[in-house]
Amino acid sequence: MANSDSASKPTETASSAEPGTVRKFLSVFQYSRVAMKIVWGTSAALTLVMAATTVVSGVLPAAIASVGGLFVDAVASAIQNTGDAAEAVRSEMLFYVLVEAGLVVIMTGAQKLNTVCQSILRVLLGNKINVMILEKALTLELAHFEDAEYYDKLVRARREASSRPLSLVIKTFDLARDVVALLTIGIWLFQFSPLAVLLLGLAGIPAFLAEAKFSGEAFRIHRRRSAERRVQIYLEMVLTREDGVKEVKLLQLGKLFLQRYVGIFRKIYKEDRKLVLRRGFWGYVLGLLTSAAFYFAYGWVGFAAIAGAITIGQMTMYIAQFRLGQNAVTNSLTAVNGMYEDNLYLSNLTEYLNHKVPETTGTKTAGPDPSDGIRIENVSFFYPGSDLPALNEVNLHIRPGESLAIVGENGSGKTTLIKLLTRLYQPSEGTIYLEGLDLKEWDIDTLRKKIGVIFQDFARYQLLVGENIGIGDVDELEQDELIEEAAEKGMADEFVKDLPQGYKTQLGTWFKDGKELSGGQWQKIALSRAFMRSKADILILDEPTAAIDARAEAEIFSHFRALTANKISIIISHRFSTVRMADHIIVLGKAEILEQGSHERLLASGGQYATLFNLQAQGYQ
Repeated sequence: MANSDSASKPTETASSAEPGTVRKFLSVFQYSRVAMKIVWGTSAALTLVMAATTVVSGVLPAAIASVGGLFVDAVASAIQNTGDAAEAVRSEMLFYVLVEAGLVVIMTGAQKLNTVCQSILRVLLGNKINVMILEKALTLELAHFEDAEYYDKLVRARREASSRPLSLVIKTFDLARDVVALLTIGIWLFQFSPLAVLLLGLAGIPAFLAEAKFSGEAFRIHRRRSAERRVQIYLEMVLTREDGVKEVKLLQLGKLFLQRYVGIFRKIYKEDRKLVLRRGFWGYVLGLLTSAAFYFAYGWVGFAAIAGAITIGQMTMYIAQFRLGQNAVTNSLTAVNGMYEDNLYLSNLTEYLNHKVPETTGTKTAGPDPSDGIRIENVSFFYPGSDLPALNEVNLHIRPGESLAIVGENGSGKTTLIKLLTRLYQPSEGTIYLEGLDLKEWDIDTLRKKIGVIFQDFARYQLLVGENIGIGDVDELEQDELIEEAAEKGMADEFVKDLPQGYKTQLGTWFKDGKELSGGQWQKIALSRAFMRSKADILILDEPTAAIDARAEAEIFSHFRALTANKISIIISHRFSTVRMADHIIVLGKAEILEQGSHERLLASGGQYATLFNLQAQGYQ
């Protein structure tokens, strides 16, 4: 077994130098307990039935071969005898036939029952593992999804991991079955010669060593390809999804992306072909050694029968036992190699599920000073791997009932600030307070119920219209009146009433009878979703009217002002007709607050805000 350090990092074993044979053999059991726990938790009854039928399937083949040998001896005796003695032998022959037939029926039933259990477990386990992966995903922070390396872990965990635990358990049972079979067969062959037992054990080792090597190599290749496979998936999505196909056609990108897709395939295929050819060649060569061992034993048993050391029936039985034993050795070594490969893949799942996510939630559900609003003190934030701050020593105070507008060039840190306020990120330095309480101390669910937000890249859910709006407050998802009220505030009601089934209309094109909306209509749906969060104390709109005409924008913000009279409202916009409505305006530039104040004060100061305002105003003259 690996040392304590490597045990804590199973993937290092997978990617390091080939481990020793003994260590590799022991490593096949590294995740058996984990897999068994998952499978047992899925269905204990089915797991027990699989275990019982596995033992039965291991014992009966040797018993059937033994009965077959006795039958052959009985046939030989019947040929040599006549009269009453022959009649007695015929009765004995019939008894052996019935016994062997009964054993075959039992073994066939056990195998079929085992297969049925596997099929049912495979479905249940696939769902259970996917749920475990998704539940873990719910605990991750936004940074995890934006980290390519960690996202590769998620992809590797999802790929095949749902089937590997069951596969590992099945192979463990198969190994147990083959060990039971070998022990039973070994008892019979030992009566013939201890050397026969030794020959049986050694015959499959060469093939095992080759398979062990190639299993590890195949896993490392697949693991290394996570990023390449993600590129392929992305290219497939761009070429087949409706949100990308317009530009693909107009810019004639289809051939370029298809060539890249095929190029990745060819690279992968070249590696796979090389591995398959080497694996097939050595499997064939070393398999011949196993066949040679069997035929040596075949001749050995035959000459022993000619010499009179054993009967014809015993010869038949020993040949059958040796063939069964050879199959059991081959199957057990194949199971060990399969378990080794399953362990390597299962390490991906375990690595993902065991990833320690810092506790992001506190326990407090209210702050000591609700009148303090939001206070940002010396907050800086660095994205992972970046030496340049996305925000640098930002200080800001927003009181309840105040509206704040944030302006600035792209990349100045506007959306990053919103993500910090909503605790999608944690500040690298400094502290953010809400109601006088550090955001870290707030219960995360309570905090997010206090915030309504619509981002510029809002989601376009392939759901019903009412659901698209109602999920703004999932607790009120069934309240049609509240949904219609939110739609009116977001001005989505104007076009929803004209849809084929009103609020029951399916949106998007992924599902049957789906209705696609214009960009502006989708934005009104998203705005309505934000207004659905009527109990929120903070409402944040990040570029909320980018796809909406000026008249609709003015109407929406007249609603917005009325709705947020006693709340904190934060608006990010490039439209100064919207920005000037705010009580307080900050201008972000190069991750810092360059200037702040009311619209009139900022115009009078003649700084960057005034410059940007005048440039935009000239465009309307």
